Parts: sequence; C-alpha cells; structure tokens
Amino acid sequence: MNTLAYKGSTVLTENAHIPGDFASELSDCQSEETAIRAVGISKVYKLYKRKLDRLKESLHPFRKKYHVDFYALRDVSFELKKGQTIGIIGKNGAGKSTLLQVLTGVLTPTTGVVYRTGRISALLELGAGFNPELTGLENVYFNSTLMGYSKKEIDEKIDDIVSFAEIGDFADQAVKTYSSGMFVRLAFAVAINIDPDILIVDEALSVGDIRFQQKCFRRFREFKEQGKSIIFVSHDMGAVKNFCDIAVWLKDGSIHHFGDPILVSKHYFSFMCYDSLTTGDDTTKETQTIDTKSDTSENDSMWEDVSGYSSFGEGGAEIERVTLINRKTGERVDALNGGEDVCFIVEGRATQPIAHPGIGIILKDIYGNFMFTVNNYMYNISIKPLNPSDKIRVEFNFVFPKLKNGHYTFTASISDGTLETHIQNHWVHDAYLVRLVNNDIRYKMGCYVILDDVDMKVDFK
Repeated sequence: MNTLAYKGSTVLTENAHIPGDFASELSDCQSEETAIRAVGISKVYKLYKRKLDRLKESLHPFRKKYHVDFYALRDVSFELKKGQTIGIIGKNGAGKSTLLQVLTGVLTPTTGVVYRTGRISALLELGAGFNPELTGLENVYFNSTLMGYSKKEIDEKIDDIVSFAEIGDFADQAVKTYSSGMFVRLAFAVAINIDPDILIVDEALSVGDIRFQQKCFRRFREFKEQGKSIIFVSHDMGAVKNFCDIAVWLKDGSIHHFGDPILVSKHYFSFMCYDSLTTGDDTTKETQTIDTKSDTSENDSMWEDVSGYSSFGEGGAEIERVTLINRKTGERVDALNGGEDVCFIVEGRATQPIAHPGIGIILKDIYGNFMFTVNNYMYNISIKPLNPSDKIRVEFNFVFPKLKNGHYTFTASISDGTLETHIQNHWVHDAYLVRLVNNDIRYKMGCYVILDDVDMKVDFK
C-alpha cells in the first residue's frame, strides 16, 4: 500500500492534537477499505501586521511574538472508504481548497496526519500543472509525469484523454490559446483517464459547459462502480445531494456538519439564506408584513432589497427589489402551504435603452432544480421599450404550486431580446426565500411545474 503521512513538529507526539475517537483508531488506519483518512489536521499561518515584524520576531532574544495565528484548518478529521464519494461544501474562505491541498500533499499540515491508499489524481485549480507555452499533447505528458506516471502508461491512455477532452486539432496548439472551457476539458480528461485510485476535484467543472459536466458526472459514476473514491468540492448543492455518499460542511476551517448529504445540504442552505438575510436590527424579514392602509410601493418593510445579492449581467438595467404578496391578506409572505393566490412583484430601472424588455422569475429548490419559470416572453406579452432612468414594476399573479416541504428561492431577471435570443441585463440569484410548510403534501422531488394561468400586470413610473 502506498501510504503517505504528513506531520508537523508536535503531531503524533501526544494525543491531545488528535480529536475525538480518531486517536484510539490510529492502529486501524491501514484498513483495506480506507482510501483516505485525515486525523487532527490543522493548518496555521502566521499573520504579521508589518513586514518588519517577521524579522524582529526571528531576531528577538526572548522570542517575542509579533504574529497572530490564523487557522485555515483546525482539527479536521474524517475517513473516506473505497468506492465512496465525499462532497465538501462551505463558503469561500472556509478552508476547502486548503484541505484538498493537504490531502494531495501540496501543503504540509501544521499538525495532524493523512493516510491515503493508492494514486491520487487532483484537479485543484484551473491551470495547475500545465505549461501555457506547451501544446495540449505535450502538457498531457508533462502533467501526468508530475503525478508520477511513466511515459509507457501515458502512451496507453493518450488516445482516451484526447478523445474525452474533445479539443480536436487544438491538441497540437499551445495551451495559452485555449479558452477556459477547453482548458478544463483537457485537465479533467487527464485527471480521470490516467486511472487513479482517488480523484480530487475542486470546483473546476464549474467552468465547463453543461454537456461536458454531464459527461464528467457519467464518468464519475463509472469511476465509483470500479470501487474508486472521489473527493468533490462544489457550491452546487444538487450535485452534492445527488452524487455524494457523505457531505462535509467546512466553516471557518472546522467541520461544522458531517454525514448524510441531504441533511448537511439543508443545514448549509438554511445557514446561507438566513445569514445573508439577517439585518442589523432584531427584526427578521420572515415576520415583516405590509401596512395595508398605506401605499405598498412606499412601505419599504415589505420589500427585499437585492442590491447586495449575488448577480450577473451585461448591465443596462437592474432589479432593485422584489416581494411576494398573499393576494387575499395583502401581506408579505415567507411561508406557504401551497395553493395560495399570490403576487410576486419585481421592480427595476433602466440605465440604457432596452428595446425588447423581458422580465422573468424562476423558483428553485435547495438543490438548484427548477420548479417553474415565468416571463413575459413565454406568454407573448410585449413590454414597451425602456429609456434610461425609466422605472418598471412587473406583477406575476398566480396560484403557488403545492410542492414538497422545504426551502425554495426565487431568482429574478431583466433581459433584452426574445425568448430564443436575448441579452441578460441583470440576473439576481436567490432574490427571495420562501418555505413550504404543509405536512400533508407528498410530491416527487425535482418536479418542474408549468403555470397554465398567469396574469401579468406591467406599470411604468
């Protein structure tokens, strides 16, 4: 067995550095079923306020401390068995990439030990292990050699690698001429086709197109069926839930939740939504309602200000705020049973001329599956052109579908063009959070609801 152990100056000298029951299980780390076991992994960086402080600390006669310890990882322990896939989730900066670098041996942990069995192939970041001046074929040999494979082994796999990458004649061109999509296809083709025992992928597939992503997941499944292991870092909760056997939620360098991917994903999603929606005061947006005696357009408490939310677009128009109203009560709603008569309102403004405005909303479940999508293009509703500084308000009136209990989010967008061809001016991810809370509802997961009767009202200000 090819077992590599990494340790710092204090690790393994006393069990205090190894948390939980893992200290008593070190003798079992050579289990034939274990692919990777991490025990008490910590990675500490010294942060100095000034460059001079590093020199002062090294020369101080009494070893005065001028730095602050920053824990990129703190006491991380887990085990991955052969044939399993583990999904690692967490916010940016949580320590995901650092953990993968430790597992692959790129980084040495400050304390802790890593046991691994067999060869590891890692796709840690776009461009790692590739020379932009070399051709695609030359980089296949170069990258594979860095991972410890002989020329004979690479020769046996080269046709499969080039075929999987689908880069055609570009295989003989310098990698610096590749698009990001071509680059990731080549890198993944190398990683998956050199027949590793453990595959590690760090969000790199987010660069590829949907067709290539599906192709990769099919290969992932084949990889698992061969009894091999995968460590998969992603922000896609749907992929983690549907593909992984175990999920690890890293928060501030430590394991916050570990276990069933569905449960871990739900905890993570709730944390991300409510953490981002918490305001400076003590009032949660879930309890805010509309003052029905006042003009709703002037009552800010009913609205979700989306200015700081995750979004993308070409510009020219922007969504400013959204809300969901129960048409019977006139109140803002964040929790529904399903079947209520509701109105989802989008307000925005143009900063450039928009010839053929398109306003739409999408409801997604916690895994990113589309429940339904609605826009004026779909229902042949034309909206007159917008001029710079024009404001627009669009109301979507419909009966909220009866869906499986859980959290859902509305995404809102403004575009310019037609249903088939348009420019996305502003797309706001997860603009509004809503919960379905009806214990009697039993519906299939991943459904896609088509709204037959939608009444849209467009007002200009």
